Parts: sequence; C-alpha cells; structure tokens
Amino acid sequence: MQHCGMTTLALSKRGSLTLPPALRRKLGLDKLRNPLLLVEERDGGLFLQPAVALPVRDLPKAQIQAWIARGEADMKAFQRAAKPRGK
Repeated sequence: MQHCGMTTLALSKRGSLTLPPALRRKLGLDKLRNPLLLVEERDGGLFLQPAVALPVRDLPKAQIQAWIARGEADMKAFQRAAKPRGK
C-alpha cells in the first residue's frame, strides 16, 4: 500500500524487509551490485537512506582522526557517567 510517499512492508520472521522494485529504482538501489542502507531509529520509527561503502584507504586521514577523537571523548564521558557516586 502506498500513500503520500509512504509504503507498508511486511516483516519476515527473520526480520527481513523487501523493498518494492519501484522504491529500489527511485533510490537508485537497482543499479548497485551490493546496495547498502543506513537505518536510523527516529521518534519511534525507522529512517532508511542509501549508503556507500568506501575502503578505509580512500578516507581522508583527518576524517579518521576526527572519528577516533570523538569516539575517545564519548568513551571518557561514558566512563565518567558510569562511576558510582559516593555520598
């Protein structure tokens, strides 16, 4: 069923979704050998968008370093929050 850009999909017992051919064409997924989708949980629902996989060697070094720094900062914040507070 399609209405206002929304499509209803059946979920298999194994958790798989099959996107209708028209939607795969619209997103350009039909032209890719191994299409990928990013799935984001938003406001109690799922948001899907096409993704691209790049070899790490093709990523700018500065981007990788920024991701590492952000991950380390997130880990420190998590560890601080997880420490028991004394009374």
